[in-house]
Amino acid sequence: MAPHTGLTPRMAGVVERMARARQPPLDALTPEAAKAAYEKGAGVLEVPKPVLARVQDFTVPARDGAALAARLYAPSHDALPVLLYFHGGGFTVGSIATHDTLCRVLAAQAGCAVVSLDYRLAPAHRFPTAVHDAWDAVQFLHRSGAAELALDTGRLALGGDSAGGTLAAVCAILARDAGVPVALQMLFYPGTSARQDTDSYRRFADGPVLTAALVRWFFSHYVDEADREDWRFAPLNAEDVEGVAPAWIGLAECDPAVDDGVAYADKLRLAGVPVDLEIYRGVVHEFLKMGRAIPEAQAAQTDAARALREAFSR
Repeated sequence: MAPHTGLTPRMAGVVERMARARQPPLDALTPEAAKAAYEKGAGVLEVPKPVLARVQDFTVPARDGAALAARLYAPSHDALPVLLYFHGGGFTVGSIATHDTLCRVLAAQAGCAVVSLDYRLAPAHRFPTAVHDAWDAVQFLHRSGAAELALDTGRLALGGDSAGGTLAAVCAILARDAGVPVALQMLFYPGTSARQDTDSYRRFADGPVLTAALVRWFFSHYVDEADREDWRFAPLNAEDVEGVAPAWIGLAECDPAVDDGVAYADKLRLAGVPVDLEIYRGVVHEFLKMGRAIPEAQAAQTDAARALREAFSR
């Protein structure tokens, strides 16, 4: 395997170990096998799970009558502000379990509650089901989170990584339109464009970790060609983002999606939205969940937690 230029030594070491493990790429598997493989590998490079005072499973009612699994994390039993978190995984893999450690870390470091949502996944549930599930969860927390979960839902943030970052960005726009106050949109390397044809998609087409082939595989299961220009799939296509929540955007430098994140930061800034953009050098997509091996992951978690604390204190 040729060395990947531009990676930090630790990131390059992780990539080399992944290559030596010779696991088939997710896009070589069936969706069900890919879900299982992603679950199995999700916690390998995570920091130890923080112990929290409150971890509670509950369900969120979806508009079609489905009960969506959700998990609440909180460092105390106080009425805390809340981050609604959407996991990554190309709308096809990922779950509450794969992002359990990350949500615990954010709750512990930010001193807030975190609600992680198991929105429904492709291919059984194609676009726009994930968007509907995510928005239904926002409305549930806004309407019922104080009474049913003892949360301070007057201070609500939206966040997610990768596909989850897309959902958070979309929900921030829907929240503005619905008059639901949002303190912060916290976006880790979100996908924002209708077509994966940016310079970074060309430069990092072969990864590491996220490849152009894997992105095509994810989206083939999730979205019809006719829906690709829909802003709920590609928030860069949103007609107007003026007045949406302030954004903290954390990107990986060596990532096909990095140009998507920069473009969305520019779109928000041009509309007068406050944006804090951090690009972590020499790391790849998914680095956020590699805190045991990659110091940049812990730095990004700390930076995001600080942004949450500051947003909730305004």
